[in-house]
Amino acid sequence: MKRRFWCFAAALAATTALTAPMFATPATAQDTSFYATAAVPYKGTTIRVLDEITPLQETLSKIVPEFEKETGIKVEWELLNHFEVINKGQADMLSGRGHYDAIMLHGAQLGPMLSAEAIMPLDKFVADPKLSDPGLNAADFIATPYKTTAFFDGKQYGFINWNYNHVYWAREDLLSNPEEMKAFKAKYGYDLGPAKTIEQMRDIAEFFTRKKGEKLAGKPLESDFYGIVLEGIKGGSTFSNLWVNFIENYGGELIDDKGMPAFDSPETVAALKMWRELWTFAPPGIAEYSLVDVPTVMGNGIAAQSLAWSDFVLGIDKPGVSPYAGKFIYAPIPAKAGNEAHRHADAEPSVTVINAASEHPEATFLFLEWLASKKQQDKLIEMGQGGVPIRESSWALPAIKDSSNPTLFAAMKSSLDVATARPKMEKYPEIIDAMSGIAQEVGLGQMTPEEGAKAGQAALEKLCGGKSCTLAE
Repeated sequence: MKRRFWCFAAALAATTALTAPMFATPATAQDTSFYATAAVPYKGTTIRVLDEITPLQETLSKIVPEFEKETGIKVEWELLNHFEVINKGQADMLSGRGHYDAIMLHGAQLGPMLSAEAIMPLDKFVADPKLSDPGLNAADFIATPYKTTAFFDGKQYGFINWNYNHVYWAREDLLSNPEEMKAFKAKYGYDLGPAKTIEQMRDIAEFFTRKKGEKLAGKPLESDFYGIVLEGIKGGSTFSNLWVNFIENYGGELIDDKGMPAFDSPETVAALKMWRELWTFAPPGIAEYSLVDVPTVMGNGIAAQSLAWSDFVLGIDKPGVSPYAGKFIYAPIPAKAGNEAHRHADAEPSVTVINAASEHPEATFLFLEWLASKKQQDKLIEMGQGGVPIRESSWALPAIKDSSNPTLFAAMKSSLDVATARPKMEKYPEIIDAMSGIAQEVGLGQMTPEEGAKAGQAALEKLCGGKSCTLAE
């Protein structure tokens, strides 16, 4: 069966680019002193960089010419869709051809590429005072996603580039409607509001699931309305949503601390039961919804709440894109009631790595370091009027601090406070392919939660061959 990969890039079909006035501030002598000096031996070099096309990358691409002007290093900055980046990027790295000097990899791709020794470690460049920016301030990178993504086995393989993360997303106009609030409290015995626990999310999902003709916020519905929408397609990020946002919050796991399969547990079964129940309050097409479709459904106003990738929210919750723009509210990923102190939130922090076959690693390193610098990240956030920060200092920037949608960035920060990279697994794609099929079958009721837990355990044991599923460090 053709494997499906989750696709940030395809969101362009459903989201609108982060548009903002472009600006190109001439670099001052003080600003350019380090990179201009460091790049002197590489002036005239051309490097090729492959990244995926999303609103975030499109915004970043506007400042790439400034690097060329500052350093004299020419950058062929190629933006392709998610599938092309995976196919062309991995093929180039695994073949040893070295057409691309740097390639964007989602955290999930690191295991297979590290196993193939296709990524060049950065340590010798970081240790070289001629190449290492003394003002980079790596301590400013949002710590956990950076450390769990960019490092492996004591070596550094990249700077954090894209801190993709999940947030809780709900219709604020419904949650604050007096009639709905009164009815909800009468039925459930507590106040209606953004879900803080998975159990509350379930109650809200049940409460707002209504048929055509019933009233919603005092008005008769012209079509069915649903209490929740989740990603359900076989492939994509369906399983990572189930894995981290549900199973881990219930205290379960995919693998144990030694990388051995640990899916068949009471905690996993309990999480799968909740997963199945929530699907009964979702639109009938949930089994085919991808991470692209979920924000579209929320933007169309036919569901009360969701768990979604925050970068897609940025493209939907804006005037002119959704009629419900400004009527949404965001919150941290709900935790299992009683387990709030050990909460989890799904994320996919990603890096741009240097191809092990690159003929221009020093020039490429300078470019990647320059992109991660505070100056360029500040500019990226300002140009996008927001974004997904990789630096702690970005939260204090006016575009975020003074945003008209502060709950989104508060929720985003909450997710990134606990977000970790995927385990480095050589067979990650095969594992996710198998587990996402189980997630879908359980959601549809074609497999019981108990059967799903056993099937997942068996799939992991088969794929990992009785050994640890993770790369040895």
